[in-house]
Amino acid sequence: MKKYTYTETKDTRSGFGEGLLEAGKKNENVVALCADLIGSLKMDAFEKEFPQRFFQTGIAEANMVGLAAGLATGGKIPFTGTFANFATGRVYDQIRQSVAYSNKNVKIAASHAGLTLGEDGATHQIMEDIGLMKMLPNMTVICPADFNQTKAATIAVAEFIGPVYLRFGRPKVPNFTPENQKFEIGKADILQTGNDLTIIACGHLVWKSLEAAEELNNQGISAGVINMHTIKPLDKQAILDAAKNTNAIVTAEEHLMNGGLGDSVAQILSTNYPCALEMVAVNDKFGESGTPEQLLEKYHIDTPDIIAAAKRVIERKIN
Repeated sequence: MKKYTYTETKDTRSGFGEGLLEAGKKNENVVALCADLIGSLKMDAFEKEFPQRFFQTGIAEANMVGLAAGLATGGKIPFTGTFANFATGRVYDQIRQSVAYSNKNVKIAASHAGLTLGEDGATHQIMEDIGLMKMLPNMTVICPADFNQTKAATIAVAEFIGPVYLRFGRPKVPNFTPENQKFEIGKADILQTGNDLTIIACGHLVWKSLEAAEELNNQGISAGVINMHTIKPLDKQAILDAAKNTNAIVTAEEHLMNGGLGDSVAQILSTNYPCALEMVAVNDKFGESGTPEQLLEKYHIDTPDIIAAAKRVIERKIN
């Protein structure tokens, strides 16, 4: 079993900010739009470096998406930036009609996603955004694990042609993936293999899954871990290989159980290789105010919950 370590914790939104700046340096067609949240999305460096390529739209997210669609029509590569709740739920009609339907090259950068937004509470803690976005034809959906991967994903997204939903967060999390990595959209990262079960996770719960796998290993249970950073298109082969190897899968995500990563994995397994499956996700509830740690524990999407799901799925596999 490979031992993963980290030397620092960093927020994934800062990875987006650094990636956006680098993408802007590589390609003069990269432009950025923000709905009055420059500091929160760490877009200030891009604004300072490229003031003529930055557009402050104010708290008018629907207008921002429309502007981005127009810029994309003119050959630009626009990144729209706001909180995930406002980036999806507030402007779903504009995304569907002006971006996805017409296959515009717009990049929807969504920060402060999931429960770990914390004290801002249920009105800001969107946990259905992956479902909303992955159901749109033409839309690619990405949820990286840490700072380094978010930076690399942002650069890759700028080079990719087509609509993209890029999801990241506010809290500082372990930064454990390689620096200056090459991010491949649609290709899962196999972090480690196991013989008893495989954990497939995305976003902040990738590190939690590695913690769970280490504890399971200490208990004599061999767990593989896959970082499924791209939710759509999903790496079907990686899922099927894991299922055939262990015959037991646990999915882990900071999202509602309905419509998330687990749903997508279940669809692939049910139609190709049925096996035991457990989902670690929020079960049909809105969030509430609290620290990220308190909320992960209360809503049962923390390391102990992944461990418990692993033991359940093994029991089901045996029986």
